[in-house]
Amino acid sequence: MFGSQALIAFMDENGKMGVKTFNVSSFEKIEPSKIDFEVPEMEAEYVEGLMKIYARVILPKSLGTVVNQVWQVGGSVIDGNPNIHDMTLENLNSKGTLDLVKGESNTNVGDGDSKHKKRNIHGILNAVSWGILFPVGVIIARYLRTFESADPAWFYLHVFCQVSAYVIGVAGWGTGLKLGSESKGIQYTNHRNIGIALFCLATIQVFALFLRPKKDHKYRKYWNFYHHGVGYVIVILGLINVFKGLNILNPASKWRHSYIILLLVLAGISLLLEASTWIVVLKRRSSKSANSYRGQYGA
Repeated sequence: MFGSQALIAFMDENGKMGVKTFNVSSFEKIEPSKIDFEVPEMEAEYVEGLMKIYARVILPKSLGTVVNQVWQVGGSVIDGNPNIHDMTLENLNSKGTLDLVKGESNTNVGDGDSKHKKRNIHGILNAVSWGILFPVGVIIARYLRTFESADPAWFYLHVFCQVSAYVIGVAGWGTGLKLGSESKGIQYTNHRNIGIALFCLATIQVFALFLRPKKDHKYRKYWNFYHHGVGYVIVILGLINVFKGLNILNPASKWRHSYIILLLVLAGISLLLEASTWIVVLKRRSSKSANSYRGQYGA
């Protein structure tokens, strides 16, 4: 874990066990280095599928008799350097305290459970916001506005979906910032950057509502172009980031499958509405052309 003074054992290319000290100050590249404690003796063995480390560590008196303890199992080693371990709940909960005098260890899972709960809340809020409500709001605006009987109901439904999505998205963004501040050294750069971009674009989109020109205004078509373009970008980035979040959280497969099924249902509805709206638009154009023809020739 980030900030730990670690003893890491691994098997080299020749099948021999070795153990080295590591000052884990970054997850980008972990290399053997000196640690804050003196370790005059250390060795490792591999017996019946288990790796064991034996070491004598000299600790300063100022540290006291109770120390924090962490333990991890990594997935691979390249050129003598261990790669980053998984970030599942089991990994995050692998910590506790060790009484050096009594020889007793105390596993502290409360903080890990709390952080896992925050991660789930963060994921749910953002999935509902960027992954469901925003796309539904776009579907409403794109298709229902074609039907005259749906005016102005479609507009209020669209605004309700988008504003609700924004409020929920801001809450999810806030929990993400909190998680980031509590997880130093753990970075999901692409997921974070897309999240920041979504927050900025959605904020501009929501406040653009107050700058919306009237239908007959000469700048209305430019506003529509901007509003529609930004809206589609938000939907695309939102869906991408939801799946990135699912990869990070790695929930039970049923949740991922359920979300994919929901997206397929929305896609199916969109295709049906796309066909329906084109039929309505073509009939409307045909009717206008016929009326224009009759008016021109006095029919």
